Amino acid sequence: MTVFALAFYLFATCVIVGGLFTVISRNPVHSVLWLILSFLSAAGLFVLLGAEFVAMLLIIVYVGAVAVLFLFVVMMLDVDFAELKAEMARYMPLALLIGVVLLMQFALAYGAWDFAEGAEAARGAVTPDGVENTAALGLLIYDKYFLLFQLSGLILLVAMVGAIALTLRHRQDVKRQNVLAQMYRDPAKAMELRDVKPGQGL
Repeated sequence: MTVFALAFYLFATCVIVGGLFTVISRNPVHSVLWLILSFLSAAGLFVLLGAEFVAMLLIIVYVGAVAVLFLFVVMMLDVDFAELKAEMARYMPLALLIGVVLLMQFALAYGAWDFAEGAEAARGAVTPDGVENTAALGLLIYDKYFLLFQLSGLILLVAMVGAIALTLRHRQDVKRQNVLAQMYRDPAKAMELRDVKPGQGL
């Protein structure tokens, strides 16, 4: 067995075991840690496939942001997991039915899966000779599809501003900071000096 095959089986086993223990683990913190293991193992599989950029995205976005956010939410919020499990038990038959249907669909897809003619040639045409996967992807995004990339970023920016504007609420009972009023205030009027006698309070 080659080193490549050994690494593949190691990462694949870690992905399956991590995903399984993410679902069946009783402690939610342990579930998040198993999920992080699954993400890291999946990133290793992408590295073996030659997709280093996707592997780094998986680590930075999912492990560095999503999984850590899940961990903070689970540890900081006082969630009654016993009540949640009781509610989940009511929908267990439906969940098992959906799981069986998904497994049947995966089996059908795997049985009908086959290599397309010219797939290897099309894959080689995207990546030029002597250029790594990450460099080729960067050339495509920042050269050929530069305007589309900038437009997608602009759309995300507008969506973020719109979400903030829609959820912003001005409450009257909340004290807000007026920066301009603080900057333009007169120190002579804002401060008052008092002569406090010994033994007396203000």
